[in-house]
Amino acid sequence: MRCISIRDRVMVQYLNGDGGLIQLLFVCHGNICRSPMAEFVFRHLVKEKGLSGEIVSASAATSAEELGNPVHHGTRRKLAQVGISAEGKVAVRLRRVDYDAYDYIVGMDRWNMQNMRRLFGEDSEKKLHLLLDYAGRFGEEIADPWYSGDFDLTYKEVLAGCQGLLDYIVREHGL
Repeated sequence: MRCISIRDRVMVQYLNGDGGLIQLLFVCHGNICRSPMAEFVFRHLVKEKGLSGEIVSASAATSAEELGNPVHHGTRRKLAQVGISAEGKVAVRLRRVDYDAYDYIVGMDRWNMQNMRRLFGEDSEKKLHLLLDYAGRFGEEIADPWYSGDFDLTYKEVLAGCQGLLDYIVREHGL
C-alpha cells in the first residue's frame, strides 16, 4: 500500500473540488532546511491546538538542487531536540498548480518570494507572504542555516513566524 503525502492529499482535494481544509505551503530554496522546519513546527503547533482536522501544511523548494534528498541533518537534529520528527520528508519542487491548491504560500526570504512570483505570476489572491511577517517582523527573512550553520536561530525565527501565522489563521477563520 502506498503512503500518500500531505502534498498529494492537498492536490487530490483541489482536483476533486473538495475544500474545507486550510492548506499551507512553506517554501525555501532547497526544501531541506527552512521550509521543512516550518512545515513540521507548524504541524506540531496545529496538533497542540487540536486543529489537525482543519489545517494541513506541506513544503517545497524553488530550485531543483536537492530534489529527493532528505531533510538536512541539522534541521532533523534541531527538530528532534524539541520533540518533532521530520521522518520520511524528502525535497520536492514548487509547481505552478500549487498556487491554486493552497490557501497560504509562505516564503522564507525575498529570493523565495521572487522565484514564486516568477512561477505563479500575479498574486491576485494575496496568498504569498514572508513567514516573519506573521511575527510582526515585516520584510525580515528567516536566517538560512545552510550558510550560517545556526539551526538554533533558524528554529527561533521559524517558531515565532509559525506561532504568529497560526494565531492569524485561527482569528481569520474563526477556529
